[in-house]
Amino acid sequence: MKIIKESKKRTSEDTRALQDTVRGIIDKVCAGGDAALREYNQKFDGCDRSHLRVSREEIEAAYARMTEQEIADLKEALGNIEAFARAQRATVSELTDFSPKPGIFLGHRILPVTSCCCYVPGGGYPLYSTALMLITPARVAGVKRVAACAPAVKGTTQIHYKTLVAMDMAGADEIYVVGGAQAIAAFAYGTEEIAPVDVIVGPGNAFVAEAKRQCYGQVGIDFVAGPSEVLVLADGSGDSRTVAADLLAQSEHAPNAKGILVSTDEKFARDVIRAVEEELKVLSTAEIARQSWETYGEVAVAEDLDEAIALANEYAPEHLELNLANAKEAAEKLFNYGSLFLGENTAEVFGDYASGTNHTLPTIRAARYTGGVWVGTFLKTCTYQWMTPEAAKTIAPLVARMARGEGLEGHARAAEERQ
Repeated sequence: MKIIKESKKRTSEDTRALQDTVRGIIDKVCAGGDAALREYNQKFDGCDRSHLRVSREEIEAAYARMTEQEIADLKEALGNIEAFARAQRATVSELTDFSPKPGIFLGHRILPVTSCCCYVPGGGYPLYSTALMLITPARVAGVKRVAACAPAVKGTTQIHYKTLVAMDMAGADEIYVVGGAQAIAAFAYGTEEIAPVDVIVGPGNAFVAEAKRQCYGQVGIDFVAGPSEVLVLADGSGDSRTVAADLLAQSEHAPNAKGILVSTDEKFARDVIRAVEEELKVLSTAEIARQSWETYGEVAVAEDLDEAIALANEYAPEHLELNLANAKEAAEKLFNYGSLFLGENTAEVFGDYASGTNHTLPTIRAARYTGGVWVGTFLKTCTYQWMTPEAAKTIAPLVARMARGEGLEGHARAAEERQ
Protein backbone atom coordinates (compact mmCIF):
# COMPACT_ATOMS: atom_id res chain seq x y z
CA MET A 1 0.00 0.00 0.00
CA LYS A 2 1.42 3.38 -1.05
CA ILE A 3 0.14 6.49 0.75
CA ILE A 4 -0.03 9.50 -1.55
CA LYS A 5 -1.93 11.78 0.84
CA GLU A 6 -1.81 11.04 4.54
CA SER A 7 -4.46 12.19 6.97
CA LYS A 8 -4.04 13.52 10.45
CA LYS A 9 -4.82 10.90 13.08
CA ARG A 10 -8.00 11.67 14.91
CA THR A 11 -7.67 12.13 18.62
CA SER A 12 -10.30 10.46 20.76
CA GLU A 13 -13.54 12.40 20.96
CA ASP A 14 -14.24 10.74 24.30
CA THR A 15 -12.00 12.95 26.45
CA ARG A 16 -12.31 13.33 30.19
CA ALA A 17 -13.30 16.98 29.80
CA LEU A 18 -16.09 16.09 27.38
CA GLN A 19 -17.35 13.32 29.66
CA ASP A 20 -17.41 15.63 32.67
CA THR A 21 -19.15 18.45 30.78
CA VAL A 22 -21.86 16.16 29.47
CA ARG A 23 -22.33 14.51 32.84
CA GLY A 24 -22.89 17.95 34.33
CA ILE A 25 -25.50 18.79 31.69
CA ILE A 26 -27.36 15.51 32.29
CA ASP A 27 -27.34 16.05 36.04
CA LYS A 28 -28.62 19.60 35.65
CA VAL A 29 -31.48 18.54 33.38
CA CYS A 30 -32.44 15.74 35.78
CA ALA A 31 -32.50 18.21 38.67
CA GLY A 32 -33.89 21.29 36.91
CA GLY A 33 -36.18 19.87 34.26
CA ASP A 34 -37.68 22.33 31.79
CA ALA A 35 -36.03 25.30 33.47
CA ALA A 36 -32.62 23.79 32.73
CA LEU A 37 -33.61 23.16 29.12
CA ARG A 38 -34.76 26.76 28.69
CA GLU A 39 -31.50 27.96 30.22
CA TYR A 40 -29.44 25.84 27.81
CA ASN A 41 -31.58 26.97 24.86
CA GLN A 42 -30.76 30.57 25.74
CA LYS A 43 -27.09 29.87 26.39
CA PHE A 44 -26.29 27.86 23.27
CA ASP A 45 -28.82 29.09 20.69
CA GLY A 46 -30.10 32.44 21.93
CA CYS A 47 -33.57 30.88 22.08
CA ASP A 48 -35.86 32.31 24.78
CA ARG A 49 -39.09 30.43 24.08
CA SER A 50 -41.03 29.42 27.17
CA HIS A 51 -42.84 26.33 25.82
CA LEU A 52 -40.59 23.71 24.29
CA ARG A 53 -43.24 21.86 22.31
CA VAL A 54 -43.98 23.19 18.83
CA SER A 55 -47.60 24.17 18.24
CA ARG A 56 -49.73 23.27 15.22
CA GLU A 57 -49.80 26.96 14.32
CA GLU A 58 -45.99 27.03 14.12
CA ILE A 59 -46.02 23.98 11.87
CA GLU A 60 -48.60 25.54 9.55
CA ALA A 61 -46.54 28.71 9.40
CA ALA A 62 -43.53 26.65 8.36
CA TYR A 63 -45.55 25.04 5.54
CA ALA A 64 -46.52 28.50 4.35
CA ARG A 65 -42.84 29.35 3.80
CA MET A 66 -42.22 26.32 1.57
CA THR A 67 -42.41 26.48 -2.20
CA GLU A 68 -44.49 24.00 -4.17
CA GLN A 69 -41.29 22.43 -5.50
CA GLU A 70 -39.83 22.02 -2.00
CA ILE A 71 -43.01 20.30 -0.83
CA ALA A 72 -43.02 18.04 -3.89
CA ASP A 73 -39.37 17.14 -3.37
CA LEU A 74 -39.94 16.17 0.25
CA LYS A 75 -42.94 14.05 -0.70
CA GLU A 76 -41.00 12.23 -3.42
CA ALA A 77 -38.03 11.50 -1.17
CA LEU A 78 -40.36 10.45 1.64
CA GLY A 79 -42.15 8.06 -0.72
CA ASN A 80 -38.92 6.24 -1.57
CA ILE A 81 -37.75 6.10 2.06
CA GLU A 82 -41.11 4.80 3.25
CA ALA A 83 -41.37 2.22 0.47
CA PHE A 84 -37.97 0.78 1.38
CA ALA A 85 -38.80 0.79 5.11
CA ARG A 86 -42.01 -1.13 4.40
CA ALA A 87 -40.09 -3.63 2.28
CA GLN A 88 -37.61 -4.08 5.14
CA ARG A 89 -40.46 -4.57 7.63
CA ALA A 90 -41.85 -7.35 5.46
CA THR A 91 -38.60 -9.31 5.87
CA VAL A 92 -38.97 -9.43 9.68
CA SER A 93 -41.47 -12.13 10.50
CA GLU A 94 -42.92 -13.75 13.58
CA LEU A 95 -42.17 -17.37 14.51
CA THR A 96 -45.19 -19.31 15.70
CA ASP A 97 -45.18 -22.54 17.73
CA PHE A 98 -41.91 -24.10 16.65
CA SER A 99 -41.64 -27.52 18.33
CA PRO A 100 -38.15 -28.89 19.17
CA LYS A 101 -39.76 -31.83 21.02
CA PRO A 102 -43.34 -33.14 21.23
CA GLY A 103 -45.47 -30.92 23.43
CA ILE A 104 -42.96 -28.02 23.61
CA PHE A 105 -43.94 -24.97 21.58
CA LEU A 106 -41.65 -21.94 21.09
CA GLY A 107 -41.95 -18.74 19.13
CA HIS A 108 -41.26 -15.06 18.94
CA ARG A 109 -43.26 -11.92 18.36
CA ILE A 110 -42.04 -8.77 16.61
CA LEU A 111 -43.09 -5.81 18.74
CA PRO A 112 -42.42 -2.09 18.20
CA VAL A 113 -41.06 -0.04 21.05
CA THR A 114 -43.72 2.16 22.61
CA SER A 115 -41.94 5.49 22.15
CA CYS A 116 -38.88 7.04 20.56
CA CYS A 117 -37.14 10.36 20.09
CA CYS A 118 -35.73 11.26 16.69
CA TYR A 119 -32.91 13.74 17.23
CA VAL A 120 -32.38 15.97 14.19
CA PRO A 121 -29.21 18.07 14.40
CA GLY A 122 -29.15 21.74 13.44
CA GLY A 123 -25.56 22.89 13.34
CA GLY A 124 -24.51 24.80 10.25
CA TYR A 125 -27.12 23.27 7.93
CA PRO A 126 -30.88 22.54 8.17
CA LEU A 127 -30.65 18.74 7.92
CA TYR A 128 -34.30 18.16 7.10
CA SER A 129 -33.42 14.96 5.23
CA THR A 130 -32.45 13.43 8.58
CA ALA A 131 -35.98 14.05 9.86
CA LEU A 132 -37.31 11.87 7.04
CA MET A 133 -34.69 9.19 7.65
CA LEU A 134 -35.43 8.84 11.37
CA ILE A 135 -39.16 9.38 11.72
CA THR A 136 -40.25 7.32 8.71
CA PRO A 137 -38.90 3.90 9.80
CA ALA A 138 -40.17 4.50 13.34
CA ARG A 139 -43.65 5.13 12.00
CA VAL A 140 -43.49 2.13 9.66
CA ALA A 141 -42.37 -0.04 12.60
CA GLY A 142 -45.53 0.95 14.46
CA VAL A 143 -44.08 3.07 17.29
CA LYS A 144 -47.06 4.58 19.10
CA ARG A 145 -45.36 7.80 20.18
CA VAL A 146 -42.81 9.29 17.80
CA ALA A 147 -41.26 12.44 19.26
CA ALA A 148 -38.76 14.61 17.40
CA CYS A 149 -36.51 17.44 18.44
CA ALA A 150 -34.00 19.86 16.96
CA PRO A 151 -32.25 23.00 18.18
CA ALA A 152 -33.58 26.41 17.26
CA VAL A 153 -31.95 28.36 14.47
CA LYS A 154 -29.47 30.49 16.40
CA GLY A 155 -30.94 33.75 17.62
CA THR A 156 -34.54 32.63 17.05
CA THR A 157 -37.19 30.61 18.86
CA GLN A 158 -37.88 28.27 15.95
CA ILE A 159 -36.58 25.07 14.40
CA HIS A 160 -35.64 25.71 10.75
CA TYR A 161 -38.91 25.74 8.83
CA LYS A 162 -37.79 23.07 6.31
CA THR A 163 -36.83 20.71 9.14
CA LEU A 164 -40.14 21.38 10.89
CA VAL A 165 -42.13 20.57 7.76
CA ALA A 166 -40.10 17.38 7.16
CA MET A 167 -40.74 16.28 10.75
CA ASP A 168 -44.46 16.80 10.37
CA MET A 169 -44.66 15.27 6.90
CA ALA A 170 -42.81 12.15 8.07
CA GLY A 171 -45.33 11.70 10.89
CA ALA A 172 -43.88 12.98 14.17
CA ASP A 173 -46.47 13.05 16.95
CA GLU A 174 -44.61 15.61 19.07
CA ILE A 175 -41.90 18.13 18.12
CA TYR A 176 -39.73 20.02 20.61
CA VAL A 177 -37.30 22.91 20.24
CA VAL A 178 -34.28 21.57 22.10
CA GLY A 179 -30.91 20.22 21.05
CA GLY A 180 -27.52 19.14 22.33
CA ALA A 181 -26.71 16.85 25.23
CA GLN A 182 -29.56 18.45 27.19
CA ALA A 183 -32.09 17.10 24.68
CA ILE A 184 -30.75 13.57 25.06
CA ALA A 185 -30.98 13.88 28.84
CA ALA A 186 -34.54 15.20 28.64
CA PHE A 187 -35.80 12.33 26.51
CA ALA A 188 -33.90 9.75 28.55
CA TYR A 189 -35.06 10.88 32.00
CA GLY A 190 -38.02 13.15 31.30
CA THR A 191 -38.92 16.69 32.37
CA GLU A 192 -42.21 18.40 33.19
CA GLU A 193 -43.01 18.97 29.51
CA ILE A 194 -41.15 16.05 27.92
CA ALA A 195 -42.07 12.46 28.79
CA PRO A 196 -39.14 10.02 28.55
CA VAL A 197 -38.91 7.60 25.63
CA ASP A 198 -37.71 4.04 25.10
CA VAL A 199 -35.22 4.69 22.27
CA ILE A 200 -33.30 7.73 21.04
CA VAL A 201 -31.95 7.78 17.49
CA GLY A 202 -30.12 10.30 15.37
CA PRO A 203 -26.71 11.87 14.75
CA GLY A 204 -25.21 14.88 16.46
CA ASN A 205 -22.00 16.53 17.59
CA ALA A 206 -19.54 15.14 20.13
CA PHE A 207 -21.71 16.33 23.04
CA VAL A 208 -24.79 14.56 21.66
CA ALA A 209 -22.81 11.38 21.03
CA GLU A 210 -21.37 11.41 24.55
CA ALA A 211 -24.81 12.06 26.07
CA LYS A 212 -26.19 9.06 24.20
CA ARG A 213 -23.31 6.99 25.52
CA GLN A 214 -23.92 8.09 29.11
CA CYS A 215 -27.72 7.68 28.91
CA TYR A 216 -27.58 4.24 27.30
CA GLY A 217 -29.23 1.76 29.62
CA GLN A 218 -31.71 4.30 30.91
CA VAL A 219 -32.79 4.53 27.28
CA GLY A 220 -31.98 2.57 24.15
CA ILE A 221 -29.93 4.19 21.38
CA ASP A 222 -29.11 3.40 17.77
CA PHE A 223 -25.32 3.77 18.17
CA VAL A 224 -22.70 6.34 19.15
CA ALA A 225 -21.80 8.20 15.95
CA GLY A 226 -18.75 10.28 15.17
CA PRO A 227 -17.76 12.48 12.21
CA SER A 228 -19.06 11.48 8.78
CA GLU A 229 -16.84 9.51 6.41
CA VAL A 230 -16.71 8.03 2.91
CA LEU A 231 -14.26 5.54 1.44
CA VAL A 232 -14.07 5.16 -2.34
CA LEU A 233 -12.52 2.08 -3.92
CA ALA A 234 -11.48 2.83 -7.52
CA ASP A 235 -9.71 0.94 -10.28
CA GLY A 236 -9.27 3.86 -12.67
CA SER A 237 -12.16 2.88 -14.91
CA GLY A 238 -14.29 5.83 -13.79
CA ASP A 239 -14.07 9.60 -14.00
CA SER A 240 -11.68 11.34 -11.61
CA ARG A 241 -13.91 14.43 -11.33
CA THR A 242 -16.83 12.28 -10.21
CA VAL A 243 -14.77 10.73 -7.43
CA ALA A 244 -13.44 14.16 -6.42
CA ALA A 245 -17.00 15.46 -6.18
CA ASP A 246 -17.99 12.54 -3.95
CA LEU A 247 -15.02 13.09 -1.64
CA LEU A 248 -15.81 16.79 -1.28
CA ALA A 249 -19.51 16.10 -0.75
CA GLN A 250 -18.47 14.29 2.40
CA SER A 251 -15.78 16.78 3.35
CA GLU A 252 -18.19 19.74 3.39
CA HIS A 253 -20.15 18.17 6.27
CA ALA A 254 -17.74 19.43 8.91
CA PRO A 255 -14.06 20.22 9.46
CA ASN A 256 -13.57 16.76 10.96
CA ALA A 257 -15.33 14.79 8.21
CA LYS A 258 -13.22 12.29 6.30
CA GLY A 259 -12.91 11.45 2.61
CA ILE A 260 -10.71 8.49 1.63
CA LEU A 261 -9.70 7.18 -1.78
CA VAL A 262 -8.08 3.79 -2.26
CA SER A 263 -7.15 3.19 -5.90
CA THR A 264 -5.37 0.41 -7.74
CA ASP A 265 -4.27 3.00 -10.34
CA GLU A 266 -1.78 5.64 -9.16
CA LYS A 267 -2.35 7.97 -12.10
CA PHE A 268 -6.08 7.95 -11.39
CA ALA A 269 -5.43 8.69 -7.71
CA ARG A 270 -3.29 11.72 -8.59
CA ASP A 271 -5.90 12.87 -11.11
CA VAL A 272 -8.50 12.79 -8.32
CA ILE A 273 -6.30 14.94 -6.07
CA ARG A 274 -5.96 17.51 -8.85
CA ALA A 275 -9.71 17.40 -9.48
CA VAL A 276 -10.37 18.03 -5.78
CA GLU A 277 -8.17 21.13 -5.87
CA GLU A 278 -9.98 22.40 -8.96
CA GLU A 279 -13.41 21.96 -7.42
CA LEU A 280 -12.34 23.65 -4.21
CA LYS A 281 -11.73 26.80 -6.24
CA VAL A 282 -15.44 27.11 -7.04
CA LEU A 283 -17.22 25.20 -4.24
CA SER A 284 -19.34 27.52 -2.07
CA THR A 285 -18.59 25.40 1.00
CA ALA A 286 -14.88 25.32 0.26
CA GLU A 287 -13.87 26.83 3.59
CA ILE A 288 -15.10 23.81 5.52
CA ALA A 289 -14.45 21.26 2.75
CA ARG A 290 -10.83 22.35 2.31
CA GLN A 291 -10.14 22.19 6.03
CA SER A 292 -11.62 18.70 6.19
CA TRP A 293 -9.82 17.48 3.06
CA GLU A 294 -6.44 18.93 3.99
CA THR A 295 -6.63 17.60 7.55
CA TYR A 296 -8.39 14.27 7.22
CA GLY A 297 -8.49 13.47 3.49
CA GLU A 298 -6.51 10.39 2.56
CA VAL A 299 -5.40 8.87 -0.75
CA ALA A 300 -3.70 5.49 -1.04
CA VAL A 301 -2.67 3.22 -3.90
CA ALA A 302 -3.19 -0.51 -3.42
CA GLU A 303 -1.16 -3.17 -5.20
CA ASP A 304 -4.34 -4.89 -6.34
CA LEU A 305 -8.08 -4.98 -5.67
CA ASP A 306 -7.76 -7.64 -2.98
CA GLU A 307 -5.50 -5.36 -0.94
CA ALA A 308 -7.92 -2.47 -1.42
CA ILE A 309 -10.86 -4.61 -0.29
CA ALA A 310 -8.93 -5.81 2.77
CA LEU A 311 -8.28 -2.19 3.76
CA ALA A 312 -11.96 -1.30 3.34
CA ASN A 313 -13.02 -4.21 5.54
CA GLU A 314 -10.51 -3.13 8.18
CA TYR A 315 -11.61 0.52 8.06
CA ALA A 316 -15.35 -0.32 8.19
CA PRO A 317 -16.43 3.03 6.73
CA GLU A 318 -19.79 4.70 7.13
CA HIS A 319 -20.22 5.02 3.34
CA LEU A 320 -18.40 2.74 0.91
CA GLU A 321 -18.41 3.57 -2.80
CA LEU A 322 -17.24 1.04 -5.38
CA ASN A 323 -16.05 3.02 -8.40
CA LEU A 324 -15.08 -0.23 -10.08
CA ALA A 325 -15.74 -1.93 -13.41
CA ASN A 326 -16.74 -5.11 -11.53
CA ALA A 327 -18.48 -3.50 -8.55
CA LYS A 328 -21.03 -6.28 -7.94
CA GLU A 329 -18.36 -8.97 -7.94
CA ALA A 330 -16.20 -6.99 -5.50
CA ALA A 331 -19.19 -6.34 -3.24
CA GLU A 332 -19.38 -10.02 -2.33
CA LYS A 333 -15.98 -9.74 -0.59
CA LEU A 334 -16.96 -6.71 1.51
CA PHE A 335 -18.59 -7.10 4.92
CA ASN A 336 -17.80 -4.04 7.06
CA TYR A 337 -19.64 -0.89 5.95
CA GLY A 338 -22.60 1.24 6.91
CA SER A 339 -24.03 1.47 3.40
CA LEU A 340 -22.67 0.33 0.04
CA PHE A 341 -22.87 2.19 -3.28
CA LEU A 342 -22.11 0.08 -6.33
CA GLY A 343 -20.76 1.58 -9.54
CA GLU A 344 -19.98 5.08 -10.73
CA ASN A 345 -23.65 5.92 -11.34
CA THR A 346 -24.54 5.34 -7.69
CA ALA A 347 -23.51 8.48 -5.83
CA GLU A 348 -23.41 8.34 -2.05
CA VAL A 349 -25.42 11.59 -1.99
CA PHE A 350 -28.36 9.77 -3.62
CA GLY A 351 -28.62 7.71 -0.45
CA ASP A 352 -28.23 10.85 1.63
CA TYR A 353 -31.48 12.26 0.34
CA ALA A 354 -33.86 10.36 -1.80
CA SER A 355 -33.08 6.89 -3.18
CA GLY A 356 -34.65 5.19 -0.17
CA THR A 357 -31.94 3.63 2.01
CA ASN A 358 -31.27 5.26 5.37
CA HIS A 359 -28.44 7.75 5.77
CA THR A 360 -28.15 7.44 9.56
CA LEU A 361 -25.17 5.09 9.62
CA PRO A 362 -22.42 3.82 11.95
CA THR A 363 -19.10 5.68 11.89
CA ILE A 364 -15.64 5.30 13.48
CA ARG A 365 -15.53 1.56 12.71
CA ALA A 366 -18.87 0.78 14.36
CA ALA A 367 -19.89 -0.89 11.09
CA ARG A 368 -17.88 -3.89 12.34
CA TYR A 369 -20.79 -4.75 14.66
CA THR A 370 -23.88 -2.81 13.58
CA GLY A 371 -25.70 -1.54 10.54
CA GLY A 372 -27.50 1.77 10.21
CA VAL A 373 -30.90 2.92 11.40
CA TRP A 374 -33.70 0.88 9.81
CA VAL A 375 -37.18 -0.22 10.66
CA GLY A 376 -35.70 -2.96 12.87
CA THR A 377 -34.10 -0.31 15.09
CA PHE A 378 -37.57 0.25 16.52
CA LEU A 379 -38.59 -3.41 16.80
CA LYS A 380 -38.07 -6.01 19.53
CA THR A 381 -37.97 -9.76 18.97
CA CYS A 382 -39.62 -11.21 22.07
CA THR A 383 -39.79 -14.97 22.62
CA TYR A 384 -42.56 -17.06 24.17
CA GLN A 385 -43.17 -20.74 24.97
CA TRP A 386 -45.88 -23.10 26.17
CA MET A 387 -45.99 -26.81 27.00
CA THR A 388 -48.40 -29.65 27.41
CA PRO A 389 -48.52 -31.40 30.82
CA GLU A 390 -46.75 -34.40 29.31
CA ALA A 391 -43.93 -32.27 27.91
CA ALA A 392 -43.47 -30.51 31.26
CA LYS A 393 -43.12 -33.86 33.03
CA THR A 394 -40.63 -35.04 30.43
CA ILE A 395 -38.32 -32.02 30.58
CA ALA A 396 -38.54 -31.42 34.36
CA PRO A 397 -35.90 -34.02 35.41
CA LEU A 398 -33.36 -32.62 32.91
CA VAL A 399 -33.91 -29.09 34.15
CA ALA A 400 -33.74 -30.16 37.81
CA ARG A 401 -30.41 -31.92 37.28
CA MET A 402 -28.94 -28.91 35.49
CA ALA A 403 -30.20 -26.52 38.18
CA ARG A 404 -28.68 -28.56 41.00
CA GLY A 405 -25.45 -28.69 39.01
CA GLU A 406 -25.36 -24.91 39.31
CA GLY A 407 -26.27 -25.03 42.99
CA LEU A 408 -29.72 -23.52 42.45
CA GLU A 409 -32.03 -25.73 44.52
CA GLY A 410 -35.03 -23.43 44.12
CA HIS A 411 -34.82 -23.76 40.36
CA ALA A 412 -34.71 -27.52 40.65
CA ARG A 413 -37.77 -27.64 42.92
CA ALA A 414 -39.72 -25.35 40.56
CA ALA A 415 -39.08 -27.84 37.76
CA GLU A 416 -39.98 -30.85 39.87
CA GLU A 417 -43.33 -29.30 40.87
CA ARG A 418 -44.37 -30.01 37.27
CA GLN A 419 -43.59 -33.77 37.47
